[in-house]
Amino acid sequence: MVSERSLAVLRAIVQDYVASREPVGSKTIVERHAFGVSAATIRNDMALLEEEELIAAPHTSSGRIPTDKGYRVFVDQLTEIRPLTQAQRQAIETFLGESSDLDELLARTVRLVSQLTKQLAVVQYPSFASARVRHVELVSIAPTRLLCILIADSGQVEQRLAEVEHPVDDETLDALRVRLNEIAGGLTMAEAAEALSGEIDSVDRRHAQVLHTLAATLADQARAQRPDRLVVAGAANLVATEQDFAGSILGVIEAIEEQVVLLRLFGEMATDEHAVVVRIGRENAPFGLGETSVVSSAFEIPGRDVSRLGIVGPTRMDYSNSMAAVRAVARYLSRTLGES
Repeated sequence: MVSERSLAVLRAIVQDYVASREPVGSKTIVERHAFGVSAATIRNDMALLEEEELIAAPHTSSGRIPTDKGYRVFVDQLTEIRPLTQAQRQAIETFLGESSDLDELLARTVRLVSQLTKQLAVVQYPSFASARVRHVELVSIAPTRLLCILIADSGQVEQRLAEVEHPVDDETLDALRVRLNEIAGGLTMAEAAEALSGEIDSVDRRHAQVLHTLAATLADQARAQRPDRLVVAGAANLVATEQDFAGSILGVIEAIEEQVVLLRLFGEMATDEHAVVVRIGRENAPFGLGETSVVSSAFEIPGRDVSRLGIVGPTRMDYSNSMAAVRAVARYLSRTLGES
């Protein structure tokens, strides 16, 4: 068992090593931290930490650095994540609030998170896989032209023009609107597309083009699901920390470029919305990221599957700040996308 003071010594070693990249010795701890005990006592605590494999000596007669296990204990002992400053929160609101659409919002998100954390940032595209058809509306624009409007329960609205061979009167339009909602209402995009396609051959040929247009719209939306797509920013931050990796970082970069690797890792990190999950070093070895730490948090939009925002960097990172930044931006995404 590790004593409370020994845990405090571990925290001091992690904080000093993250800040300086230099192994930390007992004398340094006594000088920088108010433990009120001698360097000899600190050395005893460090010996205990080394026995527990929480710290290690990178060189003979050097100070100590945290191990993956030490970082894990440090992170697990973070009872409170340090909140972002008012300036940082304002930066999130201002920078992300200027986004005009989802693509720009996610691109800005990873740029901002990479700046806040000094790490490589990744965000998973939200998926419409669970979005369902709430309502189908038909509007006559011209005698032989209809505007087909599809409204999903996620708030997504799609509009397509349908050309018909013969004019459609109001009574026929109302009947067709009712029929379309009976067929598609409550179904997922893919299910609704299939159901409407199955009706084309059995309806009046004057209505077939409308059904075909709506079925194509729904099919396009079903194909446009992007849960397997990531947006990445801050690769330069990863390169700048190359000396924190024992070997070449090319393997890390290749693993990140293979987006399926991160998507699988994100899938294993799934947790309650807004919770921050941290995987450290060897915990990521099955994904080819055994020298990295990954910090991630979920964000969710009504009608869509949960997506994740995160960072990838060396195990020597400022975990408290990184966790706070990832959590704050993920919460902003949930709130903003939920409202819109």
